[in-house]
Amino acid sequence: MKAICVFAGSNSGVHPHYRNVAVEIGAYMAQHDYKLIYGGSKMGLMGEVANEMLKHGGHVVGIMPKGLFSGEIVHTALTELIEVSSMHERKATMHDLSDGYIALPGGFGTFEELFEALCWAQIGLHKKPVGLLNVNGYYNALMSMVEHAVTEGFSQESAIQLINISSSPQSLISSMMNFTSPSTRYTKWNNTSS
Repeated sequence: MKAICVFAGSNSGVHPHYRNVAVEIGAYMAQHDYKLIYGGSKMGLMGEVANEMLKHGGHVVGIMPKGLFSGEIVHTALTELIEVSSMHERKATMHDLSDGYIALPGGFGTFEELFEALCWAQIGLHKKPVGLLNVNGYYNALMSMVEHAVTEGFSQESAIQLINISSSPQSLISSMMNFTSPSTRYTKWNNTSS
């Protein structure tokens, strides 16, 4: 795993610790020669991770749809900025360039990107590790919801096993490096129907 796609808020959140951990993971990734793949914004936690990567000489690739956002939020100092035609192409490009995914705290956009990566892993479209950087317990409620879906019979236990979670960037990336994709419900269905 050398290229990590980071999903994160375009805002910084109310707790300073959110920003501090974004800076910490950016520095750690740069110092350990990981490439950052992300949405290309200079705003919020996204911008903090990118800025710290660049500060430490890291390689940062931003993917931004043409004309969708105003020019002032595009990070113009990146190693590489890839302009695409749509949000769908943006996400596909991020997925194609990445070996794994990490979600920092964020809102609807972060949730949507995270769950797409998890859904694709569940149905066998990729075997890349997916991680939650659980800053200040931000993702505790989300994990409770995932566990509730399992308890209520809408997901299988293997869905939880797809998620690496830690409050520390170093331990999260370490667990992702050692990740082995579990058998998924989709794969089991395909095996029984063939």
